[in-house]
Amino acid sequence: MDPKARRFLWDCILSVIKEGRSVILTSHRFGDGYTVIVRVGGSPPALKPVEDFVQQTFPGSVLKEKHHNTLQYQLACTQGALATIFSQFTSHQHRLGVEDYSVSQTTLDQVFVNFAKHQHGEEVSQAYDNPVDTSDELPLQSVKTSQEAEKV
Repeated sequence: MDPKARRFLWDCILSVIKEGRSVILTSHRFGDGYTVIVRVGGSPPALKPVEDFVQQTFPGSVLKEKHHNTLQYQLACTQGALATIFSQFTSHQHRLGVEDYSVSQTTLDQVFVNFAKHQHGEEVSQAYDNPVDTSDELPLQSVKTSQEAEKV
């Protein structure tokens, strides 16, 4: 877009937002589902209710990142998924203490990485047999027990 057309579009979007309506920007880009970023309010933020809500409402969702008050999910692309995502989050936003959330299509980079993993996942694991010496590592159960002891 040229700068004048870009500014006109931006002004149109702002006027719609000021009316209290939502704006969804899309493109012809091929996606692999949706990325949902949720920002939770409160001090400290209660992330567990939001995590439970997403897991129950969107089966198959994957938590990609979790920070202080932010959760990032990967959701599958199903028919009507976009409308369902918005309606569910809007309906439960106040109850869950969600300050804001954004929904976007998976980027082309993420699509490519996922595609590459599926194409070469088995070939790579079979092609390189490079055993790692783990004799000096603690078993997973011991690590969990020591982490729990540190919390107490």
